[in-house]
Amino acid sequence: MSKDYAESRAALLRELDGLRCEVDAKRRVGYLILDRPPLNIVSYKGRAQIRALIEAMDDDDDVGVIVIRGANGIYTSGGDVKSFPDIPFDGMSDLAWNIAAPERCTKPVIAALEKYAFGVGFELAMACDFRLATAETLLALPEINLGEMPGSGGSVRVAKIAGLTRAKDMILLGKRIPAPQAKEWGIVTEVAADAAALDALVDSYVDELNAKAPLALRALKRVLNSVYDTSLKVALDIEGHSYEKLRSTEDYAEGIDAFAGKRKPSYKGR
Repeated sequence: MSKDYAESRAALLRELDGLRCEVDAKRRVGYLILDRPPLNIVSYKGRAQIRALIEAMDDDDDVGVIVIRGANGIYTSGGDVKSFPDIPFDGMSDLAWNIAAPERCTKPVIAALEKYAFGVGFELAMACDFRLATAETLLALPEINLGEMPGSGGSVRVAKIAGLTRAKDMILLGKRIPAPQAKEWGIVTEVAADAAALDALVDSYVDELNAKAPLALRALKRVLNSVYDTSLKVALDIEGHSYEKLRSTEDYAEGIDAFAGKRKPSYKGR
């Protein structure tokens, strides 16, 4: 990272706009919390800060897994719609870059969805590796009801993950999709019965992911994400080279030794 970029990121994070960041070094988890009561809407400035916070936690050795969630039992109802007209007409064409930060992050990112996952919040979740939701959670890209369309990657990711037919039915009509149905579509990873069960599910994913070899997780995430953006041949080449590099790591030697010794491995990220 260049010095100028680091300084720019630090300046951006001096006054967080409706966001909180917490790091539990003992459990090796970082939390990005959307915190603007009552519905945790995301401001225009907040989108760039979300990107910067995820990048900062990606650089933090005390963080193995990142969790994005909302405060007070609600994920988010979406963006700050009323302020949109005040943003310059050429100022929002690159929104998808900030919201795609979880996808670029080298560490696993979990979105914990409660109550509402609308608009930019849903788009942010779609860029994450895992989407865990309560049974009552509703997911939507309702921009069509404002005479607009999703602008942070949501329409594209829904089409890629759920298929074009379902994407058109959901997004062109602005439908709210219940979490159990979203799970059937492949949009949601797992559905928990309620908030308490969601907390337990998130903790389970964090602990299980942190027990894996960090370098292998990083390589796997890169390979799996490449499937959407490249040909089969290129994706297979990326997989093959990544596999070969992992063979020389200390973690791989530890994994083999633990397997032979019938014990749990202790990975160091080396």
